[in-house]
Amino acid sequence: MIDLKNVSKTFTLHNQGSAVIEVLNNVSFSVAAGECVALTGNSGAGKSTLMRMIYGNYLTQAGEIRIGGVDLVQAEPRDVIALRREVLGYVSQFLRVVPRVSTLDVVAEPLRVVGESAQDAQARAETLLEQLNIPQRLWSLSPTTFSGGEQQRVNIARGFAHTYPAMLLDEPTASLDATNREVVLSLIEEAKARGAAIIGIFHDEAARARVCDREIDVRTFTPGMVA
Repeated sequence: MIDLKNVSKTFTLHNQGSAVIEVLNNVSFSVAAGECVALTGNSGAGKSTLMRMIYGNYLTQAGEIRIGGVDLVQAEPRDVIALRREVLGYVSQFLRVVPRVSTLDVVAEPLRVVGESAQDAQARAETLLEQLNIPQRLWSLSPTTFSGGEQQRVNIARGFAHTYPAMLLDEPTASLDATNREVVLSLIEEAKARGAAIIGIFHDEAARARVCDREIDVRTFTPGMVA
């Protein structure tokens, strides 16, 4: 479902004489349907950079990144947008939404854009917000006014609203209390059970051991670093 082949990434520092920094080199691995793979390695190893490449936020210098048969490296922008809408979900560490849009609409939006009825999308959003213990009195408010922990849970609800065939999870259990951590881990297990291919960054070792089938140490693809 997710296939990377000989992927490389460099950054050019234009304010430092156009120096070229090689970040990742020759990244190759696959993630099957129903499998969860953890990206590991110390800070600066390139985990988040690799996630952004897989989502299409960062361009690659070489290689292929195929999600369900679509090569993100060569895809047109409209095809990347379609892939994100229908196939590839991304739960980042930060909630980015349009101000003044209600929390219920924020969570329901991924379902609306793939053609779900307003009623069904709202029902799914309500279920997830209840599961993640967002008080009902907040559902009509913009999540931009919420605490960091509440925003994180809204972001998770939004990320799991649509049944994406592939998912990227960036620290989905960070800073959560035990109750909400359990909810998130259960959502990941449900996604795996329905066949989603998942790549995640989990600094929570217990969470990683519970939901991940294997680990990939990004340092093996980082020039100059020893795994």
